[in-house]
Amino acid sequence: MSALERLRDELGDIVDTTAATLEAARADRSGQRSAGRPLAVVHARTADDVQRTLRIASATGTSVVVRGAGTGLAGAANAGPGQIVLSTAHMDRLLEVRADDLLAVVEPGILNARLNTLLAEHGVWWAPDPASRDISTVGGNIATGAGGLLCAKYGVVRDAVLGLDLVLADGRMLHLGHRTVKGVTGLDLTSLAIGSEGRLGVIVGATLKLRRLVEGAGCTIAASFASVREAAVASAAVTAAGVQPAIMELMDAGSLAAVHDLLDLPAPAAGTAQLTIQTDGPAARDEAERIATVLTASGGTVRMTQDPAEGERLLAIRRSMHPAMAALGTTLIEDVAVPRSAMPAMFDEIARIEREYGIRIPTVAHAGDGNLHPNFIFDGEQVPDAIWDAAGALFRAAIRLGGTLTGEHGIGTLKSRWLAEELGDDQWQLQRDIVRVFDPQGILNPGKVFADA
Repeated sequence: MSALERLRDELGDIVDTTAATLEAARADRSGQRSAGRPLAVVHARTADDVQRTLRIASATGTSVVVRGAGTGLAGAANAGPGQIVLSTAHMDRLLEVRADDLLAVVEPGILNARLNTLLAEHGVWWAPDPASRDISTVGGNIATGAGGLLCAKYGVVRDAVLGLDLVLADGRMLHLGHRTVKGVTGLDLTSLAIGSEGRLGVIVGATLKLRRLVEGAGCTIAASFASVREAAVASAAVTAAGVQPAIMELMDAGSLAAVHDLLDLPAPAAGTAQLTIQTDGPAARDEAERIATVLTASGGTVRMTQDPAEGERLLAIRRSMHPAMAALGTTLIEDVAVPRSAMPAMFDEIARIEREYGIRIPTVAHAGDGNLHPNFIFDGEQVPDAIWDAAGALFRAAIRLGGTLTGEHGIGTLKSRWLAEELGDDQWQLQRDIVRVFDPQGILNPGKVFADA
């Protein structure tokens, strides 16, 4: 029997071959599409469904692309002709909460925001906070190493996962990690699997590290600067002052003007950039006042509020970035990270590339951790070669400044051509060898991350 016949015979109606479903599986939020429709989408509901699917795929040599909500921005979940899409979106249960141990056990399809709504009943929360939190899955957060607005204070996904249940390409189940605060038994395969973008196995369960809900009212600051460089220098000064805000977001002039236009807000003065900062916890007010002093000394025009509604309104300006960019044209949403002290230099590089290539690159940044999101605006559906050339120049600039190709979106298909430049030949080869150990047949997400692995 063919792979499709075996899937239908063993898994029944969770095997979906409808045209609309197959077409949707060709793309994620990156704007990139595969060459054609996949073979089928398997809507797994249990770990056993995942294991049986992978046994069939292994036996027939059929490639498998794992998919959650499809909100990724690097093309890692895009499936093409002849491939099985293994969707974990319906595996969305919160299985266990241990507030006393500060851990929860979840299935991969649970949405990030919904998880925290459920956890709040127990007085705890999970810290990763991607901008897509209302629509992205925890499994997808883990598979891509997603970040978000709160990373500077509360860490990234890798800091918030204790263990994983991982199904290998041949259907075997591994239980990685631990439920304890400490645990150094053997190699840390949990951390290896986080951010592996579906190349090592399929996440079917996760043991998450939780935090107590933050006490006290937060405080929000919006500070305007005459240029993005001044704003970047000010954000570095906040970090150097030893104050730890929960959120510190930077919008350059292009992104700020676009959002104001989208939301029908008064247009900011030409060239104006903005820092939006939020403190939390019992000392929120004192920390905000210290930050305001630093920002004022750095040339900022500062306003501060403890009103939660006003704070959310100010943050909504930053959270409206993606729809604002979509209103400007087709957007290649990119992601680099540099040391925080190098942020002013990175914005200088972005301005240079804009001039050199004659394009607009509105940019926002998680200024608290040095993660920038440049947006390349162009006309049409396909990314022109000139845009890719400009993106390559930007990636190389970030690496020269001691940074990295991606802070949270992942490599996927979009950045695989530049990966070896950052890793170096020896590490690039070693990582490809590790992939082969987990998946000797090379059937899991082929062509992603390592283009010829």
